[in-house]
Amino acid sequence: MRAALRIPLRASNNFDPAVVIRSNLAHLNPPLTRSSTPPITSRLLSSATTRPFATQRRRIGDHSLSLPPFPTRNAATSATSGRNDTRQSGPGKSHNRGLRYVVIGGAIAIAAVAYSDEVQHYYRAAARTGRVVGALAICINDYRVTLKQETSTPGERDEAIRACHKRCADRTLRVLEQNGSIFIKLGQHLSSMGYLLPLEWTTTFIPLQDKCPVSSIESVEAMFVADTGRRIDELFSSFDPQPIGAASLAQVHVATLKETGQKVAVKVQHPALAEWAPLDLALTRFTFSTLKRFFPEYDLEWLSKEMDLSLPQELDFRMEAENAMRTKEYFKKHSDAPLVIPEVMWAQKRILVMEFLSGRRPDDLEFLDSNHIDRDEVSAALAHIFNEMIFGANAPLHCDPHGGNIAIRLNPNGRRHNFDIVLYDHGLYRDIPQDLRRNYAKLWLAVIEADESRMRESAHKVAGITDEQFPLFASAITGRDYMVLKKKDITSARTSAERESMSGALGEGMLQQLVELLGQVPRIILLILKTNDLTRSLDENLQTRQGPIRTFLILARYATRTVFEEQMEAVYETGGVLRPSNFWRFLCAWTGFLRVELKLSVYEALLSLKSRFGLV
Repeated sequence: MRAALRIPLRASNNFDPAVVIRSNLAHLNPPLTRSSTPPITSRLLSSATTRPFATQRRRIGDHSLSLPPFPTRNAATSATSGRNDTRQSGPGKSHNRGLRYVVIGGAIAIAAVAYSDEVQHYYRAAARTGRVVGALAICINDYRVTLKQETSTPGERDEAIRACHKRCADRTLRVLEQNGSIFIKLGQHLSSMGYLLPLEWTTTFIPLQDKCPVSSIESVEAMFVADTGRRIDELFSSFDPQPIGAASLAQVHVATLKETGQKVAVKVQHPALAEWAPLDLALTRFTFSTLKRFFPEYDLEWLSKEMDLSLPQELDFRMEAENAMRTKEYFKKHSDAPLVIPEVMWAQKRILVMEFLSGRRPDDLEFLDSNHIDRDEVSAALAHIFNEMIFGANAPLHCDPHGGNIAIRLNPNGRRHNFDIVLYDHGLYRDIPQDLRRNYAKLWLAVIEADESRMRESAHKVAGITDEQFPLFASAITGRDYMVLKKKDITSARTSAERESMSGALGEGMLQQLVELLGQVPRIILLILKTNDLTRSLDENLQTRQGPIRTFLILARYATRTVFEEQMEAVYETGGVLRPSNFWRFLCAWTGFLRVELKLSVYEALLSLKSRFGLV
């Protein structure tokens, strides 16, 4: 009985919040018998969810409730007759009745305490579900009414739709903030999807980047005991109870290791996530499946599927530790970029202890300028790091490189730069398959060279894109208006007019096509799109002097290297360089690679000279 009550709400493919709540509430009226009601000490221990206490919980739960014995009349009393017997029996019965009431009342009190957590859990679950379902119903109705409205001009219709976007985004924002947990994560993800969602939605969700929950030090302490079997003060000589940073899934505390005295950063998962993650994932699936039911042309179920896949990985800090160590080793062997990844000390599923490395956000331009850190060099270093992740052979790809996961720190003793780039949060990683990586490189080279026929060919190989879908896909990949690509102006800076034009295009009917398009492409492409969008935003926030020209040259360099490696592999598989036909193939591949390398080297040399003579 107790085990059934403590089962968390599980996610299922056919989720119906009302059914879940009704089925769980059915357990709240059990018979109050001695066999079914464990003592209060067992109830308190049963709230722990980890194995260290499981044996103890079962042992204590095996004890039966000890009830005080009822008073009985002795032989002498029962032998007495007449009025004496009548006079004595009244008070005895009253006393027995009073004890019974005490026992029954105590049992009810114990049951109330024992089940109070369950009642609160199901009440909060019902509240979370009600907020999501209520906002969803209102938004669906709002869109249906707005889309059915008759307007006199197309401009009025666009204005009505934009107003509806804003109303629904505001309602959704309030629900995301109230529910917290992974809903904050979902909102942060949606705020970065400028290539998909209308501007009214993405800008409304921006505050979620800074509105993250903070778990109490008491709940963190309890989690340490549950997960490690040791208190915080047994592991650390100091532990700041106030986190230096909080995100949607975790928060970070500064501490000092007791054994070594080293200053460390301790990343702890929000304890409440274990309780609500299954229900929240189910509600996310329910939301997108309901939207699809009412608006079949806007199928966003792939978003919930991606969350189902990625969230369990992000919630396991042992996987994050492996990703961090793997990335650290990869860049040590394959790149000279000024990338620093904190050393991992030890990791549990919900606790990660790392080397403490601090820095400032990459968009803190005052810090960069006051420390004479060149913004263009920071932009170039970021381009080298993330292009290596995308195009490098067997490279791990960090799929969440927003400003909060990157820090810039001053390093006067650096070999080539006076700064380091510190990369945090290695929970969401992917590996790009070799064939996809090579075709993606060819796609970008075709984009940079404005070769539309090659662009279309590579887009089909990358994601099965048809000729009709290609203009939209090209805009999603590059973040640029398709007309800019046709004019061979990809290296120019994006203007506010171009952004407004792309946002307006989504409102004019292209949104439906884009949703359908993204629903059919491989999931890894969606994460590459997200990474592209976030790194593009980082670069634009740096407000570099040269614009995106240098970053596109760096991209071309890595893409050309990837294509060159494929060509050389084909040469060696068919007899080697010394074979006459292969020598010509090798020469063509090598000259193509050298042309891009020389172009980038010359451009960077000119930038260095301009900087030295104060011309930029």
